[in-house]
Amino acid sequence: MARQNDSAVTEFVLQGLTDKPELQLPLFLLFLGIYGVTVVGNVGMIFLITFSSNLHAPMYFFLSNLSAIDLFCSSVITPKLMENFVWEQNVISYPGCMTQLFFFCFFAAAECYMLTAMAYDRYVAVCSPLLYNVTMSPKVCCVLVTGVYIVASIEAVPYTISMIMLLFCEDNVIHHYFCDILPLLKLSCSITYINELLMVLVGVFNVLATIMAIRISYAFILCNILQIPSAEGKSKAFSTCGSHLTAVGIFYGSIIFMYFKPSSSSNMAQEKVASVFYTTVIPMLNPLIYSWRNKEVRNVLSKAIGMRYGPLQGSN
Repeated sequence: MARQNDSAVTEFVLQGLTDKPELQLPLFLLFLGIYGVTVVGNVGMIFLITFSSNLHAPMYFFLSNLSAIDLFCSSVITPKLMENFVWEQNVISYPGCMTQLFFFCFFAAAECYMLTAMAYDRYVAVCSPLLYNVTMSPKVCCVLVTGVYIVASIEAVPYTISMIMLLFCEDNVIHHYFCDILPLLKLSCSITYINELLMVLVGVFNVLATIMAIRISYAFILCNILQIPSAEGKSKAFSTCGSHLTAVGIFYGSIIFMYFKPSSSSNMAQEKVASVFYTTVIPMLNPLIYSWRNKEVRNVLSKAIGMRYGPLQGSN
């Protein structure tokens, strides 16, 4: 691998989602709306959880951190994406590209492990409700969240450093709308074996380890729920996990489609759509999922807007 200061490339050109002029304005307005909802939804969720005593529980502490991760992940990607629809050529400097890559890897890994921590929280809440406040004490919650960010940093740094060590020659057009790992590897004129091996090992570990932990948590939850005699009790137990399961399914579904499909089926248009889903759409959906399906959040939100339009309706 060659060092970055030997690289002939000082900036990259992001190809963007599409080069069709008639789609530029509609797509700009679409993503402007998505980003606006993302910011309002996640900032609103953090605000509600921080200032409402009814939401000062471990579940909502993790949710506020998930909202912060979604907000920052979207902010790393979406504004630069929207520039593609405004400027004829969307240029990003070499340091800016590596910085975007680092934060994307950091927040993607952090979301994986935060969802896993939330699965453990649901396991304790359903399987050991009498010990919940002791097991999920503020100290334990802080340790879990701190661990999430430490692990995410440990994983993002090698990705970024190994990419900086590559040599980029004349071709500087990234066939994507942000500095993702695979498009950058395709541009490099260095041997990328180590980078590809690192991506596979860390990526597979991230997905498999977190999915396994989540599946084990929900296996215990399901066994516990099946032992509840009343249908109402079972429904209430299931309702506490519905939002989390929905968020997990959407997030991991898009990640697996993007990075773990056969290379023979690789299609840049499909890859861009999948990337859009987990970099811009999921950060918008998560606060909507958790607010719509959670009665406590809906009640606090209703009080926060002064009950002006009456209580928000939706399923528990």
